[in-house]
Amino acid sequence: MIAYLKGTIILKKEKFIILNVNGIGYKVFLSQKNLANLSLFESGKELEIFCFLNVKENGVDLYGFLSFEELEFFEILNGIRGIGPKAALEISSLGSLKNIKEKILSKDQNIFEGIPGIGKKKAMAIILELTGKIKDVSKDKKDVLPDEAEEALVGLGFSHQEAKRALLNISKDIKDPKERIKESLKFLGK
Repeated sequence: MIAYLKGTIILKKEKFIILNVNGIGYKVFLSQKNLANLSLFESGKELEIFCFLNVKENGVDLYGFLSFEELEFFEILNGIRGIGPKAALEISSLGSLKNIKEKILSKDQNIFEGIPGIGKKKAMAIILELTGKIKDVSKDKKDVLPDEAEEALVGLGFSHQEAKRALLNISKDIKDPKERIKESLKFLGK
């Protein structure tokens, strides 16, 4: 099972990228939102993605996500009857995870507007099924507080991935968020 890839983008198309990982090119389907975010990546720059490998009768598809949280949400969507991986990918590109979850929990039927094959009836059935699953996932997380330093670095224009990597490279003895940000910026070269 392929769950994670780290490599360089060698080709970017409308719905997928080809990621070179040690001389092997992986075709990875991404959401429209993540493809738009990839324009920030320069050619030859390293990219880390979490993956979902979909094995089907006539082939294998690989779906990629820039964060593990997006992958988890995709897996929840993909597990719902009537939603396949392509629809789950489209739903995941509708906006931020937080906004999608809020709209689902408020039973906003218009959230799936424009996604092929999902009408009002199907949208309501999906929302009902997702509401319970999202609440279960939220309980599992036990109110994990966001990392202040990470959020500040993201606010400065770095991706969550870059911020986490920088924070992992500073001393664990530094507890003050301002100091953690300062040390991370040194690591990031800013």
